[in-house]
Amino acid sequence: MWLVNGLDLFLLARRLTRVAEDSISSAGLHPLPTSVRSILADVFEHPDTSIAEITARTGFPQSHVSAAVATLRKAGALEANVDPRDRRRTLIRPSVRAREQAAQRIAAAPIDGALTRALGTEDLREIGEVVTLLEQLAQRFRRDRQDALGGQPQRGAERFEPMYSSRPPWDIGRPQPAFQELASAGALRGRVLDVGCGTGEHALMAAELGLPATGIDAAPTAIRMAEEKARERGLDARFLVWDALELGALGERFDTVLDSGLFHVFDDEDRRRYVEALLAAVPRGGRYFMLCFSDRQSGELGPRRIREVEIREAFVQSWRVDAIEPARMALTIDPRGAQAWRVSLTRT
Repeated sequence: MWLVNGLDLFLLARRLTRVAEDSISSAGLHPLPTSVRSILADVFEHPDTSIAEITARTGFPQSHVSAAVATLRKAGALEANVDPRDRRRTLIRPSVRAREQAAQRIAAAPIDGALTRALGTEDLREIGEVVTLLEQLAQRFRRDRQDALGGQPQRGAERFEPMYSSRPPWDIGRPQPAFQELASAGALRGRVLDVGCGTGEHALMAAELGLPATGIDAAPTAIRMAEEKARERGLDARFLVWDALELGALGERFDTVLDSGLFHVFDDEDRRRYVEALLAAVPRGGRYFMLCFSDRQSGELGPRRIREVEIREAFVQSWRVDAIEPARMALTIDPRGAQAWRVSLTRT
């Protein structure tokens, strides 16, 4: 919960605008006047809009908006189409090419350098914390905006790949202590699947024990980083770019499945699909270990909080709940970590 007044918010927005402009310039995008960039951003945020509507939202004179739209259309950034419901009305939208280029070029432009200049520090931890918080805010904004527009929420690589432009908060560079305890106690056995593996620490932990280990993740960058770790450490672990909701299509069975921070990112429908996918990948007697955010964790940033009863309801069929224990999830952005559940289930 933030207590912030309008002036604070306005000053923060101006500072973030400077960071964004600095970052976009470093990406090699053609410089545009600030007002034209504002109009372009407005159309990206409100596609299928009119000159009059852009004028009302931005506050620029209509003649200036018309000229800016003409310039952007000539550059191939915007396109205009007749409204099929009112042929007297022209709708402005980003061109397909512009959307593709924006996604590719801006997503590939990390803001770390721009933040270094804006924050006046080269402390990588401090910069990383700010990047992470901004990404969480951006994801929340995108979710809210998609809900408002009736769009589909981001999934898989589309949702998580951008997080690896910097170090995401869950990438602590070692196994989660709650899972390391399981490994030390001999709870891991047989073929091991690290589902939503990120950069692979838990699959590599299993490989160190001499177990056949596979890690899957929807983010290609995370998988590349996991493969590099395996080579550097001389460990035999397999990593695949794969959708956790499609485990059945993998056509393999695993005796142990490790899930650190995946279950809690799913909405209710995808949660159901995920549990069904696990049934296809885990034979009777197989074990599933999960670490997820708990409803005891305060605040709203980050993934949804999970109640114990939700876990029991999700796995009520074909699973035996062996333990649901309070635990801590280690994070890069908070030395205290986050309140979590460590869950142990057996396939029946």
